[in-house]
Amino acid sequence: MIESLNEQLTPIKEQLVQHPLYKNIGSTDDIRQFMKSHVYAVWDFMSLVKKLQLDLTTTSLPWQPPSNNSAARLINEIVWGEETDVDKDGNSVSHFEMYLNAMHQIGADTTGIEGMLLEVQQGNNIFDIIDQAGLPTYVADFLRFTFHIIEEGKVHKIAAVFTFGREDLIPDMFISMIKKMNRDNDQDFDQIIYYFERHIEVDGDSHGPKAPKMIKNLCGTDPIKWEEAISASKSALERRIALWDGINLQITQKEKALS
Repeated sequence: MIESLNEQLTPIKEQLVQHPLYKNIGSTDDIRQFMKSHVYAVWDFMSLVKKLQLDLTTTSLPWQPPSNNSAARLINEIVWGEETDVDKDGNSVSHFEMYLNAMHQIGADTTGIEGMLLEVQQGNNIFDIIDQAGLPTYVADFLRFTFHIIEEGKVHKIAAVFTFGREDLIPDMFISMIKKMNRDNDQDFDQIIYYFERHIEVDGDSHGPKAPKMIKNLCGTDPIKWEEAISASKSALERRIALWDGINLQITQKEKALS
């Protein structure tokens, strides 16, 4: 079933890899615009990870062994890597904070995401926060989908969205383009370059190969769970395409206005 799932997702993944957004980002301002919206996907990814940790490991007391040791180990490894990785200077930092630091370095607007975090810290309902944040529709819809999946609480769907629906699928040419801009401009992009390279390295190391096994264990031989996992993965990828479409439209419209 994993093979069938991958086959069904391949055309949608290809749309992401070939998305015109990557070719249309050609300036520092374009990267700033991209990061201003993409940061929400970097942030809400951790809620998927932490929900899986809550469901697949023992987080209550008294402690008892987890029901699925391999899934528990994988999630704990991912939490360790995503929540407490090291930045380019060797400091312990989450990938989200790594991204936020890169935004500060490049001069991208962080007021939106930082304001949302303040609302979260005050204990406000996440859906109310999203509704009242004044976000672009494509960002708000992306976040709502993530938290609806989490709220629904079906661990096989959450794991599927995490494994297949939230791959960044950032093509090599995009990172190469940022490196070229870094060489050609006075602006220092080393932190965002490090973030993307580190993220790809971590995902491709052991998490990528192990995560599909987690889906296989969670879905087992239940055809309904497999169908729900496939549907959730497709929906997540479609939300990512819509996010890319929205960012791309903003960038291209701005370029037209300036020409």
